[in-house]
Amino acid sequence: MDRKVALVTGGSRGIGAAIVKALAQRGFRVAVNCLANVGMAERVLAESGGEGAVFPADVRDPKALREMVSAVEKRLGPVEAAVHNANISFPMGPFWQLPWEGVSAKLLGELGAFHALASAVVPGMVERKWGRIVAVSSSLSRFASDGFGAHAAAKSALDGACRVLSRETGPHGITVNVVAPGLVETDATSWQSAEQKQFVATLTPLKRNGQPRDIGPVVAFLCSDEARWITGQYIPLNGGINTV
Repeated sequence: MDRKVALVTGGSRGIGAAIVKALAQRGFRVAVNCLANVGMAERVLAESGGEGAVFPADVRDPKALREMVSAVEKRLGPVEAAVHNANISFPMGPFWQLPWEGVSAKLLGELGAFHALASAVVPGMVERKWGRIVAVSSSLSRFASDGFGAHAAAKSALDGACRVLSRETGPHGITVNVVAPGLVETDATSWQSAEQKQFVATLTPLKRNGQPRDIGPVVAFLCSDEARWITGQYIPLNGGINTV
């Protein structure tokens, strides 16, 4: 493939870092977004062995995100694949006990960041008649788990927005898909105990927890020309623990 440009939000660690590396292996020039840890993002890009650059920005800020996309296009070229992956923190606990401020911050942060990203990259994709958008959701958007009400609500909204966007952009040669990881061992899940993780592993047909390397190649495939006939899909990446 030609050297297409892919933008990955939250690409400095965990699942995002694995996505960056997988995209680089497929020949993309990768724009690695991070919130503040530029050094870590630069290490990820160097380890990928590919071309690209690091672009720090808070994706929850629409203005900052638009400016970041503009900077990416000036330095690397048009964004032809966009991956919404940046982690938006959320409160945990019984839903009726959660402060609404925390719930609404998660809802607005998650959906707002995706809306701003789509608003910034889709017009160019429509003009070029080619584009790939992948959103990293969560299996918790469909399978309930105590304490994750804010997270489940936000990711469910993200799933719905992607389904609609896939219909709206399909006639223009753009695909929009969702990947939904189960438990993946990253910094974001480091607070969970070894006992909790082992319990989940025992329930999983593949008898282990997910790793970032299990997610990155799937996202990279969905960003490729080979995935031209896949759009509007919710793809569980959970070792078979849940079925849809």
